[in-house]
Amino acid sequence: MTRRRWSLQTAVFLGGATLIVVTALAAAVLYSASLQRRGEELAIEQLRTRGELSASLLARQMYSMWIDVSRLAAVIDPADIPEARRQIQFVSQLEQRYAWLGIADPGGKVIASKDGMAEGRSVADLRWFRQGLGAPTAVDDHESEALERLLQTASGPYRFIAMSAPLMHDGAPAGVIGAQIDWKWVIESVAALASRNIDLVLLSRDGIVLFGAPDLVGKPLTIGSAQAASRGASVALIERWPDGKDYFTVTIPTVGYADLPSFGWSLLIRQDAVAAMAPTRELVRSFWFNVAGGVFSILVLLNFAAQWVVTPLRRLAHAAEAMVKDPFSGMLARETRYDEATRLRDALVRLQSKLMGKVRSPPEDSGSGI
Repeated sequence: MTRRRWSLQTAVFLGGATLIVVTALAAAVLYSASLQRRGEELAIEQLRTRGELSASLLARQMYSMWIDVSRLAAVIDPADIPEARRQIQFVSQLEQRYAWLGIADPGGKVIASKDGMAEGRSVADLRWFRQGLGAPTAVDDHESEALERLLQTASGPYRFIAMSAPLMHDGAPAGVIGAQIDWKWVIESVAALASRNIDLVLLSRDGIVLFGAPDLVGKPLTIGSAQAASRGASVALIERWPDGKDYFTVTIPTVGYADLPSFGWSLLIRQDAVAAMAPTRELVRSFWFNVAGGVFSILVLLNFAAQWVVTPLRRLAHAAEAMVKDPFSGMLARETRYDEATRLRDALVRLQSKLMGKVRSPPEDSGSGI
């Protein structure tokens, strides 16, 4: 049995289609991977920029209040207690972020304060007072018992930001001015910097979440980005968080500005990886649709091209087969589509002429005369 061979049209189409599809697929895969990498790079760059800006804005706000306390220390005279109390009350009414504002003498006794809170009590054991005797300072503290005694709050842990500066009188230390910043203001400041798709996570020096998703607040965070932040390293990575989702995460290891004393805070900024890559995935999907449409269009054109190439050869093949059966089967039609078909047609015409000449010639006499 004779094995059926491919036609030239099939060979041209399949060969061209294979070359086109393989090349298109290879280029599309490489380009899609490039788009994916670039999308990840852009997402991380966006997070890094936003994180650095957020950390800077938060630190500048803290720095502004720290400077205000230092400036207030320069204008308050601890020797004039009634005037000092009036100034403190006036400033407290203007600045609602102060949970407490007051001054203490060198022994740690509060001599004037906002609304008279804690006047006559000792703050000598509080860190902001001890450090504030020597220089302006700011601390992130968690001293529930001391704060309860000072502000007469309900019992329980309470985090606050304490800022202080030494009071000078006649060139000698005469006490300390202290301000305790309402922690709710810090939380509101960080929350205002977040967005619908981007989360900010504020970590304490010991890796406790101070602000972030409700299921994280108050708990230690041990993922890789948090550990990197505790080491002072700035990293960008995709990692799985305790909620089981993958996030693009960028660490800002320090939250500080100018000579503001460090609170030991670090900032993590994250974005759900699925949401972050949604525009890139849509772009890749659209690209693949365009590639598929382009390849299909090219294959259709390739099929027409194969037919265009094969049609003259097919006509000549039919004419040659007919010529074998009958040299007088008719003159071959002209083929002018391309040079090879024209040359083949002319060769067949000459061959047909020779065949026709042989058929018309009488046979030679092979016998001998009588």
